[in-house]
Amino acid sequence: MTRTVFVFGIDDFNLQQLQAIRNAETYRFEPLLTFDDVKAKGTYPFRQVLEAARERLREYPGTIDAVVGYWDFPVTTIVPILCREFGLPGPSVEAVARCEHKYWSRRIQAEVIPEMTPPFHPVDPFDPDPLAKIDLPYPFWLKPVKGTDSLLGFKIENAQDLDQALGKIRDKISAIATPFNDFLNHAQVPETVAPVDGGYCLAEGMIAGHQCTVCGYVHQGQVVIYGVVDSFNYPHRSSFFRYQYPSILSGPVKQRLAAASKKVMTHIGYDQAAFNIEYFYDESRDAITLLEINPRISQSHGLLFEQVDGFPDHQIMVQLGCGQAPDFPRGEGPFGCSAEFHVRRFEDGVVRRAPTREQIRAIEERHPGTTIDVAITDGMRLSDMIEQDSYSYDIVHVFIGARDDAQLMQKYEAILEALPIEIDRSG
Repeated sequence: MTRTVFVFGIDDFNLQQLQAIRNAETYRFEPLLTFDDVKAKGTYPFRQVLEAARERLREYPGTIDAVVGYWDFPVTTIVPILCREFGLPGPSVEAVARCEHKYWSRRIQAEVIPEMTPPFHPVDPFDPDPLAKIDLPYPFWLKPVKGTDSLLGFKIENAQDLDQALGKIRDKISAIATPFNDFLNHAQVPETVAPVDGGYCLAEGMIAGHQCTVCGYVHQGQVVIYGVVDSFNYPHRSSFFRYQYPSILSGPVKQRLAAASKKVMTHIGYDQAAFNIEYFYDESRDAITLLEINPRISQSHGLLFEQVDGFPDHQIMVQLGCGQAPDFPRGEGPFGCSAEFHVRRFEDGVVRRAPTREQIRAIEERHPGTTIDVAITDGMRLSDMIEQDSYSYDIVHVFIGARDDAQLMQKYEAILEALPIEIDRSG
């Protein structure tokens, strides 16, 4: 029997991973809007996208077995609404809201894993004296209650930093606050949380240590952890450098991460979907701190799991969406480790030369186990790119499979040197 799976915000890169899952021929992947419809414009038209998705599903003449998605907002929040309305397996709207709403999520974390929850305070960015409401020492982080790709997230070192960050937040937060509030109207939000809506920010204490992501899912109330992926920033910077799988953390630390993840996801009431949770492990204090919970797979991790375990973890997303128990393999891939590198520029500029498809293909052929995804084109100004962090421009993603860590870094350096990229800083 072939199952029809609607993929929300489908794109070519992830479609290839969907087609590489185990028994892919038993699924029919139907587009439920495209990436350009839901993400590429740099806006978050929640109501319009939700209605367009509803109309597409209503008009479909056949049986619908699942609606799934792997993108952040608004995809993560619309999928459970559609599953509820069309009677499909998926997490509740409230469970997803408890993950997506940073303040609500932190309150829950403080209840069940207080030792892993940093100090936090809700902040109205339009308050004339917001510092009076922040009982945290410098430095601290200031983020919107609903963030995506580190958008409007700032490290605050002093009062001047706070003033500058608040100016930028006040100018741009409505772009995410208004659609996020539209989503919250579909959920039952407790009175203790409701006043802190999408227009608020969260001030959080600093977190130090080794960053990692716990990947798991919940099926019929049972929480399963299937991998831990390491995250590395650029040296002495806040911008992300690479994901690497499997994690280099010790077995006992991974067990503690798994136990915490199971506890918090059970308390949230999340079910019938995949998730990933980002943590920091501070070896000097032997302490774990939770950063954030994402109610989805990380589409960036799919190739990593395929190269090490044999299949992309998109398989887990699809099977859960169809109400099935996942049967994900371990260690059946051709490589011992894998990573996704983010090639960045830290100054604005105009792209004078971006790699062509032929040049990319030639580099991939010279380095087996490599996939290169370029986000820039000739003539593009970097500051026009959407969903960038506050400090850099993410221009190329390089996925590499290797025998071990040493070979991984050797291959990356060779590929980076071979990429024909020219950016004029003067513009």
